[in-house]
Amino acid sequence: MNKTYCPSLTEYKRRLSREVKIGDLPMGGLNPIRVQSMTTVDTMDTLGSVEQTLRMVEAGCEYVRITAPSVKEAQNLLEIKKELRKRGCTVPLIADIHFTPNAAELAARIVEKVRVNPGNYADKKKFEVIEYTDSSYAAEVERIRERFRPLVQICKQYGTAMRIGTNHGSLSDRILSRYGDTPLGMVESALEFLRLCEEENYYDVVLSMKASNTQVMVQAYRLLVQKLDEEGLQPYPLHLGVTEAGEAEDGRIKSAVGIGTLLEDGLGDTVRVSLTEAPEAEAPVAKALIDRYTNRAQEAKRIPPVVSSSLSVVSENDAPNELTTDNQQLTTTIPIDPFQYHRRVTREVLNLGGQNVPRVMADLSRLPGLEYADLRAVGHLYSAFLDKFQMNDLGADYVYSGQRPIPFMLPNGLKEVVDYTAWLDAGQRSDHYPLLTAEEYAAAGPRHPELNFVRHTLASLTPAALPLLRADATAVLLLRTDNAHAMPEIRRAFFELLNHAVPNPVIIQRQYPALTPEQTQLYAATDVGGLLLDGLGDGVLLSTELLPEHSKEEWLTTLDQLNQLSFGILQAARTRMSKTEYISCPSCGRTLFDLQETTAMIRKRTDHLKGVKIGIMGCIVNGPGEMADADYGYVGVGKGKIALYRGQEVIKKSVPEERAVDELIELMREDGRWLEPVLLEEPVVG
Repeated sequence: MNKTYCPSLTEYKRRLSREVKIGDLPMGGLNPIRVQSMTTVDTMDTLGSVEQTLRMVEAGCEYVRITAPSVKEAQNLLEIKKELRKRGCTVPLIADIHFTPNAAELAARIVEKVRVNPGNYADKKKFEVIEYTDSSYAAEVERIRERFRPLVQICKQYGTAMRIGTNHGSLSDRILSRYGDTPLGMVESALEFLRLCEEENYYDVVLSMKASNTQVMVQAYRLLVQKLDEEGLQPYPLHLGVTEAGEAEDGRIKSAVGIGTLLEDGLGDTVRVSLTEAPEAEAPVAKALIDRYTNRAQEAKRIPPVVSSSLSVVSENDAPNELTTDNQQLTTTIPIDPFQYHRRVTREVLNLGGQNVPRVMADLSRLPGLEYADLRAVGHLYSAFLDKFQMNDLGADYVYSGQRPIPFMLPNGLKEVVDYTAWLDAGQRSDHYPLLTAEEYAAAGPRHPELNFVRHTLASLTPAALPLLRADATAVLLLRTDNAHAMPEIRRAFFELLNHAVPNPVIIQRQYPALTPEQTQLYAATDVGGLLLDGLGDGVLLSTELLPEHSKEEWLTTLDQLNQLSFGILQAARTRMSKTEYISCPSCGRTLFDLQETTAMIRKRTDHLKGVKIGIMGCIVNGPGEMADADYGYVGVGKGKIALYRGQEVIKKSVPEERAVDELIELMREDGRWLEPVLLEEPVVG
């Protein structure tokens, strides 16, 4: 299968898409990547919608989307637009349509762009499995096309742009019956509509493939680009987003894993970060993600291209694509499937690689005067009263102490890594695992009998180094880069390992200078998360070497943030579920309760439930389908009324809001999935 889905896997090259005019602000082509968000005020509240839109524009929004669930809201878009223009605000408006073609057809005459979801626009979602013959399926597609055609013609007549926005959680029964719950189903759902647009010679189209599951989301966008090219369709611009990303740090990390991975691939023309927060909080996050790539193409001219020192290549049977660097005729196969998750096959070394979850290594090498209590910063809580450690769900698996071995016994399960010279000086202790440079490893010297870490870069993976690693059942790589294009270079290094059948586990190491905590979150989630989504990596180390000197208290705060970030990235990439996951929508004019307050309340009661996924949806439009793979759902169905779901099955239909969280916990208790929270603090002695 053709694996080409982006201009380059080894250097930053933005995909050149078709330019689409949206009001006075074009998207795609050579235009900057745009920022957008969505109002949360009731669309019938004209002044409230206007005031919120102005705040969003002030925060950096370049397009503003407003829900239009019925004809009356679509009509009121005219009043909102008039008031905005009267106040000198020319921001393009986008009508968000779900089930109602007549609302879309009205809105298309008023606003600059309409967004339709092919999963529920003239299609249905009743969670039914339907048996189709080829002819009956074709007839159903034709029926939907005829219902969609008037909107296309109106958009063409009025110069209105359209986003065909597929959502993983709201695929129609027809698509699910034909293609299953897959990225291919998401792509085909959009292409059915897109083919009609092209038949009508209408090309002002933007496409999106949103999902709450970052693996599915990234695979779907990549497959979409590949299918557009394969069918000879126009290179339409892409709107990027992770649906129901959640709130606070988790929402930002999850958004960066999905959106950042695609931006690294050069895909994306506009971004919306979906947080369960005020919409004006979304634009700065989207802008921070985008800004990293604003000058990336210019920087690429000053930064050495991603190259490998290895010349021999292992071929694939599947007519592989090849990568070629700019400064030497070197080719290597693409040994991963970008459209489906497969974890790289590795040998098991202690608890690394093989079938083990990815591990977290914490860098304590610059922390002065380490004491028992300091290990709290990496998730290991020492109780002086009980004289024992307790590990929480975010307890690091390894700590790196560099040249300063820890002077006390570590809690059971926590392993220590020291520099090779320190390991030799300390007497080659069995409870220390050495970290060797590539040069130290190449020299014949003492080794730990079970586990040796070897620091490598792409350049050091030479024809001499690769066979040594392949033959060593104790070696684990610590793979790092200083290249500004970090993710592509590390990915290229993984390709070298795969193409030379080197099965050693790999810890991905990234290091950053002093950035804002949010920048560190977004950059690390992109660099590490993008590799994990491709099945690459058996652990993560966010090291501290580039940070300025801190006081001890500041170091502990930094280490706590980096440790939580490491686990957050693994969770967002769906490779290690270590805490409760909240799939919460970002609120909109349809929302039937205070999403921020409710999400915070549910989190407070349930955030100790390791690995449980809870969907929190403001209305039935973003209901059971949009929760996709949540274990439990909390969905607004009316004023003060909540429906509770187990998976996608409604269990309780109309629970008063004040009792709904207790009823949700009771449902978990019935399923045997409820645990009482455990207090990890020391008891107070009276």
